[in-house]
Amino acid sequence: MAGVNLAAGRPPVAVRAKRRRKAPGPIIGLCFGLVGAIVVMALFGPLLVPHDPDAQNLGDIMAMPSGQHWLGTDILGRDTFSRVITGARSAFLGPLAIAVGSFVLGNGLGLLAGYRGGRVDALIMRWVDFMWAIPALLVLIVAVGAVGAGYWPTVAILMVLTVPLDTRVVRGATLEQVPRPYVEAAKTLGVPDRRIMLLHIWPNVSPVSVANSFLVFASSLGVLAAMSFLGLGVPPGAPDWGLMLSESQALLFDNPIAALAPGLMIVLTATSTNLIGDWLYERLSNRGTR
Repeated sequence: MAGVNLAAGRPPVAVRAKRRRKAPGPIIGLCFGLVGAIVVMALFGPLLVPHDPDAQNLGDIMAMPSGQHWLGTDILGRDTFSRVITGARSAFLGPLAIAVGSFVLGNGLGLLAGYRGGRVDALIMRWVDFMWAIPALLVLIVAVGAVGAGYWPTVAILMVLTVPLDTRVVRGATLEQVPRPYVEAAKTLGVPDRRIMLLHIWPNVSPVSVANSFLVFASSLGVLAAMSFLGLGVPPGAPDWGLMLSESQALLFDNPIAALAPGLMIVLTATSTNLIGDWLYERLSNRGTR
């Protein structure tokens, strides 16, 4: 038969795309729920813990999970569940500060470099290239060792090392927008450059920028946990997921749940923020579609 419509019975492309976007809804809901729970623990952790996270009970060390200690105890008899809840504060606040600081500085520099071009772009990008050329993790370890180990010094240094990533991403997206007619029209009408960058170009760059900020949050969470694992982050004995993972290595065969719980929280939090970032990118990118 001639003229057979092979697409007959298939939904339109827009409908199929919409169905694909709705498919991971339950997963995204779980991600938002997990991140929301971590935010609550970070803000109100001391009010939620069933036991003092720093209280030691040497008569109840390395206990298995029970009704009294839901995740058991560590090598000093401290309640692991309470320490996991309290450790959400350092796991959330530091990466949040890095993501927000890198977002603000990186977006500003990236917009300026991509829009202005010329010497401004060359100056900013040579700095970005220099920062990309150096081994960031090695520089972080050396810098923290030089200024003294601590959580917030590590956060500040990591923020400086992360800004070039946002700058490069936003600059690339800005270069794509600058030649477009709406920018040329705004320039012709005499709209100030600052207004063009912030109110015209940045909304079209925001999907990439927002998604990248969630990626920065997730990677910063892993790096800060690794620094604490190496003893270069929070002070010894502090309830921090990375430090707990280091201290609980001796529990791996006696109480594996307590040993693996901090690592599982790191993985779940990083994965959830990445998925939320991808979901937001799709939502923001399809704002004008029907």
